[in-house]
Amino acid sequence: MSVWRSAGGIVLAVMISACASNDGPTPPTPLPQNDMSGHWMLSAPNAPPCGMEFQGVPGQFQGTINPEGGCPGNFFTSKRWTFTQDTLTLTIADQNNQPLAQLALGDGRFTGKSTAGMPVTLSR
Repeated sequence: MSVWRSAGGIVLAVMISACASNDGPTPPTPLPQNDMSGHWMLSAPNAPPCGMEFQGVPGQFQGTINPEGGCPGNFFTSKRWTFTQDTLTLTIADQNNQPLAQLALGDGRFTGKSTAGMPVTLSR
């Protein structure tokens, strides 16, 4: 009986040490306050920032965009957003849902590049 207890103790110790490992998958980065709704500023090099009003339902991770005037590049055509697998995608509202940019969340803002290669930042 003591052999089985020792073996069980070893198995338990191995299982616990495996759980403490940092090699497992990292959880996805949550959206700021789990909601994109509200006013955001889009910035790009050598261009003035422009305001964008995001609308959506919390927890749905998609919605619409109403860009203000003066947005750089084609961002004045931004109409939709989706957030999947730690990536925010801004798209044109047409039958093809052409992406304008893909941005990653970090330090409370989104950074990435437009599909044309222009670096952009989206922040509150």
